[in-house]
Amino acid sequence: MSFKNKVVIVTGASSGIGAATAIAFSKEGARVTIVGRNQEKLRYVSEQCSAVGSKPLVITADVTNDEDLKKIVHGTIKHFGKLDVLVNNAGIFSIDKILSENVVDSFDKVIATNLRSAVYLTHLAAPHLIETKGNIVNVSSIVGKRVTIENCFAYHTSKAGLDHFTKCVALELAPKGVRVNSVNPGFVRTDIMQVLGVKKEAQEDFWDSMTKTSPLGKVADSEEIADLILFIASDKGRSITGSSFVSDNGAILVPHLGNIELQA
Repeated sequence: MSFKNKVVIVTGASSGIGAATAIAFSKEGARVTIVGRNQEKLRYVSEQCSAVGSKPLVITADVTNDEDLKKIVHGTIKHFGKLDVLVNNAGIFSIDKILSENVVDSFDKVIATNLRSAVYLTHLAAPHLIETKGNIVNVSSIVGKRVTIENCFAYHTSKAGLDHFTKCVALELAPKGVRVNSVNPGFVRTDIMQVLGVKKEAQEDFWDSMTKTSPLGKVADSEEIADLILFIASDKGRSITGSSFVSDNGAILVPHLGNIELQA
């Protein structure tokens, strides 16, 4: 799956799935723009990309800021001259209860990060993707298809919206030669629990529980999801658009996941 001379933007690239995806694209010859908020983590990912491919363009940005989103696209075009693939991966997770006092503020923040940013970045990138007959991969989740965790309605809602947005834009851009798809991971071992402030012991209990409830008896790593993203974005996926690809070790097949509840 060579991406030689292809230009790729990956948001949320400072860790987890985004970082693994940026590194994988670099390894396949792509010229990559990596986007995130944490400069130190981006620097580390940049070094890893450079070790297997070319040095990426590093853009420190907050995807909830419209001017930063413009900077991502305009900076990429200025630096590389074109755009072939957009990976909307930036996202946050939150613990929300509808009866919580500040629930709307939390909801707005999750929607702005997980959904609105993808909409606006797609709007900005689409004219350039039309020129290259490129494509978009949105990183969603199995929670867009079913409720798996209690007290996380904002996150679930944002991913369900992202799935439907994917299909709508896929239909609109198909006549222009641009494909739009999403990947829907299950539980992937990243630093998300640490970011949420979950205690280390509770983190291990959570991952152990996810391993035991998984039909395949394991939790995915970020590289597995990156492999799927690259396949969809490559010429091997040239007839695929408007689709959602679940990679969850069979978790979505389990009738009841045990009413998972996270406590920060």
